Amino acid sequence: MHALTDSQQPAWAAFADAWPEARIHNVLDDSLARDLAVEGKITERMIGRFLAIGRYAASTGVEGDETNAILFTCSAFGPAIDRVKADLDIPVLRPNEAAFEEALDAGSRIGLMVSFPKALPPLVDELEHMARSRGQRIEVRTGVAAGALEALKAGDGHRHDALAAACAETLADVDALVLCQFSLARAVAGIAPVPGRTVLSTPVSAVKKLRRTLRVS
Repeated sequence: MHALTDSQQPAWAAFADAWPEARIHNVLDDSLARDLAVEGKITERMIGRFLAIGRYAASTGVEGDETNAILFTCSAFGPAIDRVKADLDIPVLRPNEAAFEEALDAGSRIGLMVSFPKALPPLVDELEHMARSRGQRIEVRTGVAAGALEALKAGDGHRHDALAAACAETLADVDALVLCQFSLARAVAGIAPVPGRTVLSTPVSAVKKLRRTLRVS
């Protein structure tokens, strides 16, 4: 389920690479990110829309071939996705959940990069909550690749990737750097390696976790 058209291709590419046998279908509501930017917070009305989308996605398919799991790719909506998790009896995965688990395994200094600033507060809350549940103390650093999302929407992928790489340079002194939006995944190849730093792209981490969750070899 996508809230940005730019999240679709990275998700498809991750499935093609990490789980090509999976059969996927897509639900898109590209008004959600715009509405979040206007509202400035996740409202009960937005949560209601997520619940409706989740129930619709879970109901698709024919008998014997129903939806087995749902992956949300919209990183700014963690609290709404958690409501869907509680509402459905199939696995529902937040977009950053798997990458955050890998980041916490990598160490205590974690960098979060976004290109949509409104996404940062819920993402920091999500990561800190996961760390507390493990009894792990962490230091979180954040970076915004300003202008990158606008460049991508304008069709300038090269500028998007360059802005993401420049932002990554400001987050060098961490154990793990998480590119927190699916749309940022395309920039991974252009990020300079730093000794001791793991760079995590959320789509591949998410697809691998889904495969493990559904116990598919």
